[in-house]
Amino acid sequence: MIHTKDHKTLNIFDPLDHLGSRRRKLLEQSWAPIFRKEILPQLPVKQLTPYYSEQTGAPTKELHAMLGLMLLQQTFDLTDKEAVEQFAFKLGWHHALGIDDDSDQSAYVSERSLWTMRHLLTEHGLFQALFEIPTTQLARLCGVAPSLQRLDSVHIFSNMRHLGRIGLFVRTLKKFLHNLKRQAPGNSGFGKLEKALSDRYLCKQEAALFSMVKPSETTRTLQTLAQDLLVIVRCFRDDSKVTSMSSYKLLLRLLAEQCLVGNDEGGGEKITSRPNKEIACDSLQNPSDPDAGYDGHKGQGYQVQIAETYRTAENEPALSLITHVAVESAAQHDSGALLPAIEGAQQLGLPPKKTLADTAYGSDENHQQAAKLGVELIAPVPGKKLQTELSLADFSFSDDEKVSACPQGQVPFQQSLNKKTRTAFFTHSTCDSCSKRSQCPVLDGKKGRRLCYDSKQLRNARRRAFQATPQFKQDYRFRAGVEATMSQFDRRTGVKQLRVRGFKNVAFCATLKAAGINLIRATAFINRKNSGVPDPNTPVWPYLHFVHSCGGVLNKFRGRLSALLEQIRLLPAHTLQSLCLSGNGAL
Repeated sequence: MIHTKDHKTLNIFDPLDHLGSRRRKLLEQSWAPIFRKEILPQLPVKQLTPYYSEQTGAPTKELHAMLGLMLLQQTFDLTDKEAVEQFAFKLGWHHALGIDDDSDQSAYVSERSLWTMRHLLTEHGLFQALFEIPTTQLARLCGVAPSLQRLDSVHIFSNMRHLGRIGLFVRTLKKFLHNLKRQAPGNSGFGKLEKALSDRYLCKQEAALFSMVKPSETTRTLQTLAQDLLVIVRCFRDDSKVTSMSSYKLLLRLLAEQCLVGNDEGGGEKITSRPNKEIACDSLQNPSDPDAGYDGHKGQGYQVQIAETYRTAENEPALSLITHVAVESAAQHDSGALLPAIEGAQQLGLPPKKTLADTAYGSDENHQQAAKLGVELIAPVPGKKLQTELSLADFSFSDDEKVSACPQGQVPFQQSLNKKTRTAFFTHSTCDSCSKRSQCPVLDGKKGRRLCYDSKQLRNARRRAFQATPQFKQDYRFRAGVEATMSQFDRRTGVKQLRVRGFKNVAFCATLKAAGINLIRATAFINRKNSGVPDPNTPVWPYLHFVHSCGGVLNKFRGRLSALLEQIRLLPAHTLQSLCLSGNGAL
């Protein structure tokens, strides 16, 4: 049965009335009141109701509190046991989750209930709403201006061991043999394999030999493992029960990604292991986490794309809020993450007008697509710059991208268009006498010296020229601030070392941790605003100068004001009454 409470209706009695003034002040300055008032009533309970019965079964735990518990567990990087203890005994959590009594029905939850709720959220993709709803609520509450945003990625690790190629073969074969022995132990299954082959991976003494391989014997050991892999795959390829096992599918994937199968001289199958440089980045890294990828710079695991708002010295308000979070395999390149980040922020109601990103996001295609979405992308142009001092940006062009003149003012005598490439021809005599001939990108040709380019090269040349201007440096210097967000994301929530495996579970944790960062930041912003303390980035010298200038005036009239007040105090009551009735002019 479904159990929910109405958290939008206020309590008749103050739930914090039993607290002293000091403890109450501490609680009111924490994240708990903001969570209870702004986030808890809006949590997506209606999305959970189809998975529970309204008439039968035991009552569920209060669903608003359970969803809030999922969010807070990831925010503070707690284990399941720690989360259960906080839910049962922590006063701040009780206030945030709307728990107003100490009964076991309200203030106790079992670890199994956590597992069930987490499974529902991950398997049905409901956890994304736990990021979107708090983000929109906090943006409205704090008046966040989303026009300026910046984007970057951070590498994270799931709870898997980092394996080399030998370890990968051994673990994958061992996992399959364990499952096969448990699910098909008879002669038609596990019994079909030779005992020496199965003992090689299931016997502890035999399997330990693979952890003591000398570097000089690596190639031979890989060849042995590849041959065993082929034997096992071919042995069960006609058994529909075995081929439907997930561990057998991992064997097929390992075979395709790590090995080359051909024919030997006798007409049989011959298998060899692929060279290291031919292994793709999206290949299997560990059979315990098949979704993980490989990045050449940062290693195995996943990456999280993070977009956040930022402000300049003139831009208000001061709160930086994460507007987009997306989890990808580490094998994915950052260039494909820009458009989803812009579209995700737009769907959230926080559309950017200017986005800062590093070189990985700054391709010409991204620049063009962002412009179509009404977003100005500020990012360096990828690729190497030409060694010549002059570039295409130094030439003059007409509206249809034809060359009007070279940097020295010379006009081409002929221009041609071949599919997408344009060519402008200059005479040899003109170019030979030019003082900047060695610095010019114009090349020698039969008809004359020629300049070949296309629209993409012209756009990139203009962007590179803009990168050298003070305006670009002034705009782009704020991109570095996203590194502080990545550091806070790791320090406060532990996102770089997760306790889970698999893409869905990793996405669940990283998404809710990003929502937790927004909650922590909004709390600090609201407390700073309510306390009257100026923003750390706001210059305070003008205020000090104003107070200093007014101090002399106040001291000058202090004596006269004191004498006037003393005279008013000595006046009779009827005189004071008549002065008050006559107005300020008489006074």
